[in-house]
Amino acid sequence: MRDSPILYSFRRCPYAMRARMALLTSGKIYTHREVLLRDKPAAMLAASPKGTVPILVLADGTAIDESVDIMHWALSQHDPEDWLPRADTELVAKFDSVFKHHLDRYKYAGRYEVDPLHHRAAGLAMLAELDERLKEQDYLDGATRGFSDIALFPFVRQFAGVDAQWFAVNAPERVCEWLAILVASELFEQAMVKIAPWSEGQS
Repeated sequence: MRDSPILYSFRRCPYAMRARMALLTSGKIYTHREVLLRDKPAAMLAASPKGTVPILVLADGTAIDESVDIMHWALSQHDPEDWLPRADTELVAKFDSVFKHHLDRYKYAGRYEVDPLHHRAAGLAMLAELDERLKEQDYLDGATRGFSDIALFPFVRQFAGVDAQWFAVNAPERVCEWLAILVASELFEQAMVKIAPWSEGQS
């Protein structure tokens, strides 16, 4: 039995981003296995047949294959920034479902055969809700970054990247400032370090 958990991850996946950031914040030692989604290793599929990242395999073999659950597990081990008591679980769930729905159809309109501008407008309206909250406090969970910030911002970042020029002109000011701070953070920089893909037979 291994002493530390194994994280199967993909650098650009927003779900994996937030899991990595929570693990890094917790200080929990883990083994990172970067995967290519077009060539998923057998060990990853054995751990979780659904085949999506991130997957955290604990020392006893238990697999956690939902990113929010990985965040909760990591912070239950150690929560130095006090994220868990301040987390807005309803907000996270809303963005994971409704905002993600609009994001996918804005970014991949051809795949869904929909009008991307309709979904861009719907996503922008949800960002206006965040802006109202951020006018009252620096972060979504209060004066310092917390669970909700880290859970949401990879998807807001993805939304912004679809048309960066449009976003810079039209996105709410406080959301832009909040996003810029999180993207420039040392934590995000650490989470985005490039790691060579793992293959079967490696430790």
